[in-house]
Amino acid sequence: MPKKKPIVVVTRKLPDVVETRMRELFDTRLNENDKPFTQAELVEAVKIADVLVPTVTDRIDASVLAQAGPNLKMIANFGNGVDNIDVISANNRGIAITNTAGVMTEDTADMTMALILAVPRRLSEGMRKIENKEWDGWSPTWMLGHRIWGKRLGIIGMGRIGQAVARRAKAFGMSIHYHNRIREPLEVEEQLEATFWESLDQMLARMDVVSIHCPHTPGTYHLLSARRLKLMKPDAYIVNTARGEIVDETALIRQIEAGELAGAALDVFEHEPAINPKLVASDKVVVLPHMGSATIEGRVDMGEKVIINIKAFMDGHRPPDRVLPSML
Repeated sequence: MPKKKPIVVVTRKLPDVVETRMRELFDTRLNENDKPFTQAELVEAVKIADVLVPTVTDRIDASVLAQAGPNLKMIANFGNGVDNIDVISANNRGIAITNTAGVMTEDTADMTMALILAVPRRLSEGMRKIENKEWDGWSPTWMLGHRIWGKRLGIIGMGRIGQAVARRAKAFGMSIHYHNRIREPLEVEEQLEATFWESLDQMLARMDVVSIHCPHTPGTYHLLSARRLKLMKPDAYIVNTARGEIVDETALIRQIEAGELAGAALDVFEHEPAINPKLVASDKVVVLPHMGSATIEGRVDMGEKVIINIKAFMDGHRPPDRVLPSML
């Protein structure tokens, strides 16, 4: 008699090749219309599932987990960050959590580098000029931006993505600086020619561009607060492809409008999909719709990671990307 396949509930539409493979391996319930689950639908999903496959926009909090059925043993997150899941509550209930660590590194670093270039060189503003038919031809003093060669880049969070950004920025002639909870090994610093700052405040005051690559946790909420933003130079830029909650957006736009910061490039937002209209309207801010990891290759790789984690767990092995409360 064939072994019963685990019930796997997927909350969003995934690439066809991923969904096909999941249907082959598991009793998979797909979300064919890609409409985000409501909290009530999440509750129904955890009642019937052996494995839930949510995305970063699904809030799997303690109240949802409290209504989980006895068969729910795993939440295989389709995404690297797990701030959408109450990992402690899940762990206490014996529910394993996995993510898709490492898959999005290069794609996110590419987008970060694009944003580091976009704001000082006023790319978004230039596009608006073309769209509004405000360009009358080349002029030696029109739309002048700033070069990034020779500028100091401060990286907050020197993990996989932070290091990938550092490699790219180094090739563009930037001086690499970083702040991290734990200092990187000497060989990493030498390879990247990176300067470590134990004090985030001291680093912020000296950087030309600050790029955020730390996870969103209770400890990093508004890490770039109004106080810290005021430490930065008036000709400095903020780039955020991590999580919107790390930056106090209200303070950020206030300082940009006051001329106390040169600008910002944001792929993530504090209350997304809602975006502060002042950020959208500002010529000094580049905004993107959370697309830092949005490549076809990356999404397929993420799906394959999810499948590997589920299969390993269901076969009685430790999944390669398990997330524990101690890791947060």
